[in-house]
Amino acid sequence: MVKSKTPCLADIIGFLNQLCPPELAEDWDNVGLQVGDLSAKIDKVLVCLDVEDIAIEEAQRLGAQLIISHHPLIFKPLQRVSATDMPGRILFKAVKQDISVVSAHTNLDRAADGLNDWLANRLGVSDATPLEASVGGHFYKLVVYVPAGHEGEVRDAILAAGAGSVGAYDSCSFSSHGTGTFRGSNGTQPFIGTPGEIEATEEVRLETIVPRPVLNKAISRMIKAHPYEEVAYDLIPLANKRKNVGLGRVGTLDKAMSLDAFATQVKETLGLSALTLVGDLKQNLKKVAVCGGSGMSLLSTALRQGVDCLVTGDIKFHEAQRARAEGMTLIDAGHFATEQIMVAELSGRLRKVLSERQYEIEVIEMTAEVNPLVVF
Repeated sequence: MVKSKTPCLADIIGFLNQLCPPELAEDWDNVGLQVGDLSAKIDKVLVCLDVEDIAIEEAQRLGAQLIISHHPLIFKPLQRVSATDMPGRILFKAVKQDISVVSAHTNLDRAADGLNDWLANRLGVSDATPLEASVGGHFYKLVVYVPAGHEGEVRDAILAAGAGSVGAYDSCSFSSHGTGTFRGSNGTQPFIGTPGEIEATEEVRLETIVPRPVLNKAISRMIKAHPYEEVAYDLIPLANKRKNVGLGRVGTLDKAMSLDAFATQVKETLGLSALTLVGDLKQNLKKVAVCGGSGMSLLSTALRQGVDCLVTGDIKFHEAQRARAEGMTLIDAGHFATEQIMVAELSGRLRKVLSERQYEIEVIEMTAEVNPLVVF
């Protein structure tokens, strides 16, 4: 029987980064650690949408040492930290109570099995794919030349660092044989050959694909496992896109339904007393896009893809006018309701991954948050 252990803050951030890699975040965003000690032990986590006074008070009451929020506590560089304004007041409270804060925002929005997948699934949108796919630049091809007979050890070291995954396949690599030549200067200690003499030896060209987040680790482990004193390798940026990540999701309803019926379904699913919409209530919908929070930047993309309806929040007047003119229906379900679902969904995934690693920790869902916008 494996004994349970208590994770530190760095462990939990590592697991969170696996679920929603920080490199997926927008350039303007500030995800990850907001305040805290990476070595601090954590046995209770509170998951919430926003780090407000009520969240700090709830964490204190429950004895939670960590808050994981969707919206970052610190969006922009701070000129000062004052207890008389925001976010200084919250930072003061968090530090005094020894409560760490970590945020997963647009990286969670874009992630595979992230917020927008959860929203699409809840609203009955099937076969959902990213509405705005990710750009290239996430992958590199790593090519290294290894003396024959040692390629297995070097390959295993690179793959163990997280390289070699292509879609649902892992441990992917390619090898080819050839002849390498080199001459070491005086003072070198070559693994093969004699200093000052040209050496020709059988080598294996070993290549694999490496995601950007594990690139440094893969290179470091490769060099450590390689028998040569000087390791020859190539690093080639790739234009490959990650197919399962990106902003928003688009898919189809199991069966066509009117805007009236679908809007009612959205209200019931998200627990809304009212919502705002654009379009003819009798219009039939089949192809639907969703984007939690503020997703009207995706309107043009949705139009190009022939989307019948876009579900999001924070729709502005002139955006609504344009959608009506273009013949697209919109449902504004609100910023809060379309994102608040992350509390339960992220909590469930954290419990699963931490349990699989035999960590003894309680993940608590914040239930006291209230939409600041009230329908009167």
